[in-house]
Amino acid sequence: MKCSEICCAIEREYSPEYACEWDNVGLLAGRRDKEVKRILLALDATDETVQTAVEQEADMLITHHPMLFSAIKRVTDEDMNGRRLLALIRHDISYYAMHTNYDTRGMADLAARMMDLQECTVLEEVKDGEGIGRVGVLPGRMTLRACAEKVKEAYGIPNVKIFGDLNKEVYSAAICPGAGKSTMKEALRFGCDVYITGDIDHHTGIDAVDQGLCIIDAGHYGIEHIFVEDVKAYLEKTLSGVRISCVPVRHPFAVI
Repeated sequence: MKCSEICCAIEREYSPEYACEWDNVGLLAGRRDKEVKRILLALDATDETVQTAVEQEADMLITHHPMLFSAIKRVTDEDMNGRRLLALIRHDISYYAMHTNYDTRGMADLAARMMDLQECTVLEEVKDGEGIGRVGVLPGRMTLRACAEKVKEAYGIPNVKIFGDLNKEVYSAAICPGAGKSTMKEALRFGCDVYITGDIDHHTGIDAVDQGLCIIDAGHYGIEHIFVEDVKAYLEKTLSGVRISCVPVRHPFAVI
């Protein structure tokens, strides 16, 4: 299949129109007329990911987080992203990013389902009633500690960071995979008992607790890694004649 056909298949389900204004999604490097027989999926376009794409002789790399968020004035081997782009271009690997358009059209509902969240609504609207995150209720009342254990089990992660009384009963919940600091105000507006997200700093966490909102910080990668297998399943169902492989789930840091 042509790269352009694969882009169209992605955008039928995850239209760039549903990306946030600040985002940078779509085909970011490479040829639309490139014949694609092998795709590599990853959360981030790290040095290791790009090297894996080269070693596997992938024709296309698809990531969740864009390598490029803003305009660049030069592409050289003197900086990190320049080296990555040069490697992709040198090996004729087309590069596509599907970030907040996937958050809106895929990630939010999937993350909510994996937590058995019920009676869901959008946390923060982006377009046409679709948006980032979900708000709903847990399958039953439980302690914050039990909810944290459920988060670990749902997303296959070894640990979480918790702000709030572990014995407090929680029921209404909001979830925003990735970095959810900016949407915490929406969780407060909905009157949620607990907010499940990532990248929450000290002051944001303690301020949330003072306003009656507990936080379970699963890390940025901790929830968003679900992108890889979900998009793999979609592409395998949608495309023909293309082999799809994934960078293994590997949490970017350890807690000891």
